[in-house]
Amino acid sequence: MSSAEPFVLSVPLAILYQDQYIVAVDKPSGMLVHRSFLDKHETVFVMQTLRDMLGQHVFPVHRLDRPTSGVLLFALSAEIARLLGQQQEQQLWRKYYLAVVRGFMTSAGQLDYPLKEELDKIADKFSRADKAPQHAVTRYQPLQQIELPIPVSKYPAARYSLVALQPLTGRKHQLRRHLAHLRYPIVGDTSHGDGKHNALFKQHFNCRRLLLVAKQLQLPHPVTGETLSLSAGLNELESLFSQFGWPLAEDYYQQQFAAHFLEEKWQKSP
Repeated sequence: MSSAEPFVLSVPLAILYQDQYIVAVDKPSGMLVHRSFLDKHETVFVMQTLRDMLGQHVFPVHRLDRPTSGVLLFALSAEIARLLGQQQEQQLWRKYYLAVVRGFMTSAGQLDYPLKEELDKIADKFSRADKAPQHAVTRYQPLQQIELPIPVSKYPAARYSLVALQPLTGRKHQLRRHLAHLRYPIVGDTSHGDGKHNALFKQHFNCRRLLLVAKQLQLPHPVTGETLSLSAGLNELESLFSQFGWPLAEDYYQQQFAAHFLEEKWQKSP
């Protein structure tokens, strides 16, 4: 989606979970979380849409990039927002993503690669440009692969992988930048990706979005302490996954996240 094309919410915003303390929604790709003077032409935002749906104010506690879809959590009071912020500081949240990347990723791993802060020319014009790179860690696990008989660049076929991701830190564009560093850029990434492969997906699959989904968020309930597991849908990517023969069932992805991102597994890794 071009930044010059205002986002249109074609279906109602999907609520994934709601009680008297918190509410989680499935944020569509292309939808801004809140108003921004960088996108003055936009008129539809998650915060305002959700506020109007619930008839009360909502408090953002984390963010998703505009082109990323998936689980987005809000507090329903300032006190709950404070408690959720403390949980994040204590690293009690577990976030799991799905991405479609260029190439055949054949092995899992953990990338510990510091990222220099990306500054916006307008929003960050008073920020220091010489700050040291920030600690950034991402775990990755290939799940599926496909080779398409479509020539791209100098190759006779195009290869892609479906990858599960767990960011252990929350740097700006961390997953996009880490996968680009690994030479497996996310399809649809106009900043860090491969333009030829982005164009292939537009032409052959009418797919114009970033292929990155915040699929699952696990956290303790801020009041009861009960473990919550909030899952977003594949939504418009279901058609693409179906064409590729990739799993659509929610149970499959829950099982993959549980199997591959167990803390014990990574603690035993060299």
